[in-house]
Amino acid sequence: MKSLALTLAIAGILIALSSCTSLPGAAGGGFASLGYDTYYDDAYGPFYDGYWGGDGGFYYRGHAGQPFTRDGGGHFRHGAASGFRGVHTSGARR
Repeated sequence: MKSLALTLAIAGILIALSSCTSLPGAAGGGFASLGYDTYYDDAYGPFYDGYWGGDGGFYYRGHAGQPFTRDGGGHFRHGAASGFRGVHTSGARR
């Protein structure tokens, strides 16, 4: 019985943690993807999702269903910097 309770407790914690997202305005689908991490200075306001492209640029979109736009102003970075906050994105190219 202890084994079952422990398994259920761990499953509950994993579900709760995987449902977290740091993207402002992101619509959660229940589980967060273990995708790309980036740092953002909030220059474009809230964004829905994004990914690092093969060309080294970051592509983001403001709302679900919108096309991805390439960041041309250096507002997304791979590493931490003053004025930038860490965000987690799905990394999905949709």
